[in-house]
Amino acid sequence: MEKKEEAKWNTIFKKYKEKYPEEAKLLNQMLSGKLGNSWKKKLPKFENYGEAMATRSASGKVLNAIVSEIPSLFGGSADLTPSNNTDLKGYPDFNLKTPEGIYVRYGVREHAMAGIMNGIVIYGGLIPYGGTFLVFADYLRPSIRLASISKIKPIYVFTHDSIGVGEDGPTHQPVEQMSSLRTIPGLVLIRPSDANETAQAWKFALEHKGSPVALALTRQNLKIADRNVLASEEGLNKGAYILKDSKGLPKLIIMASGSEVDLALQSAEAMEKEGINTRVVSFPSWEIFEMQSDEYKESVLPKSVRARVSIEAGVSQGWEKYIGLDGVAIAIDGKYGSSAPQNIVFEKYGFTVENVVKNAKMILK
Repeated sequence: MEKKEEAKWNTIFKKYKEKYPEEAKLLNQMLSGKLGNSWKKKLPKFENYGEAMATRSASGKVLNAIVSEIPSLFGGSADLTPSNNTDLKGYPDFNLKTPEGIYVRYGVREHAMAGIMNGIVIYGGLIPYGGTFLVFADYLRPSIRLASISKIKPIYVFTHDSIGVGEDGPTHQPVEQMSSLRTIPGLVLIRPSDANETAQAWKFALEHKGSPVALALTRQNLKIADRNVLASEEGLNKGAYILKDSKGLPKLIIMASGSEVDLALQSAEAMEKEGINTRVVSFPSWEIFEMQSDEYKESVLPKSVRARVSIEAGVSQGWEKYIGLDGVAIAIDGKYGSSAPQNIVFEKYGFTVENVVKNAKMILK
């Protein structure tokens, strides 16, 4: 029966190809998963260094810059489109009246959205992405796990990724979600530190094969790092990279992800002023870092440097692998977030230069 149906389909498609050669070529390209290279030229480069932009906003700019070159891109959000910045401007929504649309408004249905995305990937031809807040990630978890087991690649856009959500309070401030997602075998989780790392995160996600990818993005604005002074954002494709190195051999390594990378840079500057050689490592993805060679990992985190500090606005679970027995994690353990302006919440939870420097000196002693 299956062979008969396939033969029937092949006959129909042959006639379609003769009548509509360009459309047939595009369909074959989409079904094969080939993206071409033209979209890479459209990836934005954010050169307004020093200015601030939320990584959710940068993500939206990336999507709208490349969508015209990737006809297989198929977006959506669980009733949080304006907050997730996932909409595709100038393109219709997918619904009964406009079936040619490429964006789905799923409603408050995170679990259903993730299941539907799995079905879209398995059917073939489209690359679905879906957005919600990071704190709601557990609603998607069964489908994320199934996607990982199935070795398929839906892309999850998780915004409002930390206590930086501020006045929304502990119900909307994720603290355990990053660590929880990292326990799903196969899932690649990326938390970029600025707009340019966000562009690279999308590049990695679109080119990656064999497992789902999740992006963790900020609501609050982050300073766009000056890449004329710091290392290239392409280092994200290694999972972790030396963003700023010390003048001599480092005595201390400060590593961070996402919004906390700028704090790591400020803290390193303070340590350097006191004559302590300090290396700063941007660490957007544990999973990508673990894909690298032992030689590369050693070059970023040499075993000889035991004084290490990690900074991430979430539970510390898992960071012990990278900070070692002598290291300290600046994290949020044993509590949830608080309702207050984001700068006050970060200060009260110890995400300050003073606290990082204090802990670093304690290790060095």
